[in-house]
Amino acid sequence: MKVSVTHLDAMRFEAKTEKDESFIIDCPVISPIEYFLSGLITCSASDMIAIPKNSGKEVRNLSVEGDVVRNDEHPRKFNSLALDYKFESDVDDTTAARWVMASIETYCSTINTVRDSVEISYSLTYNSKVLKENEKIISGGGSSVDFGEIESCPS
Repeated sequence: MKVSVTHLDAMRFEAKTEKDESFIIDCPVISPIEYFLSGLITCSASDMIAIPKNSGKEVRNLSVEGDVVRNDEHPRKFNSLALDYKFESDVDDTTAARWVMASIETYCSTINTVRDSVEISYSLTYNSKVLKENEKIISGGGSSVDFGEIESCPS
């Protein structure tokens, strides 16, 4: 994967992917760290659509919120990340929870990139019922909750 960033003017930059797609990063309107967190969350959210689809199921009304605590001093790296998943579907609670864990533990490359240095927890509200609240995940290389190949955002 390759991305290039070019300065446009003031604090505006153009990011261009190797697929020749581009987007504007307008600091401080949206900071690079907000883009980073948004990308991390979108990685997992795209899994939450693709994993169920792989088994002929559908997720509805999905929202994933991320709350980060950062160092006060530079470098202001992430210390902890709390993810809050909310969605609806027509499967049992265990399957819904497995979808979240498959994303966190196996498929989401951005979460797995930071998990060695960031304390990560998650909450899950499924069909308006709280199933998990501030569950900590084990740091390290992840595990294999394998749902096979899934269609997701290219990494």
